[in-house]
Amino acid sequence: MDRTAIQGFVDGWVRDWNAHDLESMLAHYADDVVFTSPVAAQLIEGSDGVVRGKAALRAYWAEGLRRFPDLRFEVVATYVGIDTVVINYRNQKGGLVNEVLVFDGPLVVRGHGTYLAT
Repeated sequence: MDRTAIQGFVDGWVRDWNAHDLESMLAHYADDVVFTSPVAAQLIEGSDGVVRGKAALRAYWAEGLRRFPDLRFEVVATYVGIDTVVINYRNQKGGLVNEVLVFDGPLVVRGHGTYLAT
């Protein structure tokens, strides 16, 4: 993965999240994306934390932004693999989170929100 392109992606990712710009965030995700998160399990009844497809991801994120209007992220570190990027960030509550994103070309096809075990 090209590190310059990845840095541009991460810069845009945090900018779009902090602006609550849902459509700009979704532009980087494939139509058939699969995303997992313990927060999705809490917000989307019956999901078991697995969100399938861009439309479902839009609904999940829209609900998250509705419930957390002060949502804000600060990137702590970025880790780059072969087709994977991990964004380590701090959320508005001060919690540490990792977003693990798997790419197919320029689009995210799988993502996993992971939270620091306490």
